[in-house]
Amino acid sequence: MKLGGYVLHRDNRDTLEPCLRGLLALCDDVVALDTGATDGSAELARSMGARSVPHAWRGYGDARDAAVRALAPCDYVFYLDSDEEVGPEAEEALRAWKASAPTQDVYRLPRRDWAELGSRRFRYRTQWRARLVRREKAVWRPQQIVHEALPKMAGGRVHAFIEHRFATSVERRSAKEDRYALLWALRAHAEQRRLKPVGVQRVASWARDCVLKGALWRGGAEASRLAWAVAGYHAAKYAYLRELRQGGYPELARAYAEGRYDEVFARVRDGALG
Repeated sequence: MKLGGYVLHRDNRDTLEPCLRGLLALCDDVVALDTGATDGSAELARSMGARSVPHAWRGYGDARDAAVRALAPCDYVFYLDSDEEVGPEAEEALRAWKASAPTQDVYRLPRRDWAELGSRRFRYRTQWRARLVRREKAVWRPQQIVHEALPKMAGGRVHAFIEHRFATSVERRSAKEDRYALLWALRAHAEQRRLKPVGVQRVASWARDCVLKGALWRGGAEASRLAWAVAGYHAAKYAYLRELRQGGYPELARAYAEGRYDEVFARVRDGALG
């Protein structure tokens, strides 16, 4: 069985090395898709033995599709984000999976989101994520500009933890969630998804992460503050969707409808939200 691996990156040199180390230890071919790095990340990837492939940024779906197409023919695809890594125990579990002649279309792995706030580090939550996908099922579309989930597929689980550097600042995480919320809303508007109550979404998200997933017991007040910032995404995405339905952000909506995804990202990044 041949396993291909990839990671998308830009200026991620501080986290890219451990991410690539795990991919290179497990995969028969590894692509590091460079979406415009200027910090030496591409050179680092090449020096470690990955294939650095340059690709202009047009959103996550387009980039993931390009990474899969750049891989040599393989049976399964394994992918990590540039701020994720797998440790020795996870590598061992994944080698066992690889040797087991897998047959499912997708396999989900547990991802532990770690918060590093000031001098404190704690596990914020654990979520199962589809990260091992049969190649012919690893299909992303350019319209999936953010939160580019694959179609729901029945599959298996591999108990190999992915360690994710989730948050190093509540403020930076909050700003990122707000940008992602607007990007999500642009796609949802184009697909005519239904609205949901804004306030309920935020409270429900905070309760899920803090109480049901236990962040509050591990991180105390800092975990609560982070969870409220993260929950802002679930409220903001429907607030933005409502504004779009009312004619807001016409230039952004037009750019998305016309497939000018690079412009969409540039406008959102620079705050040009006309």
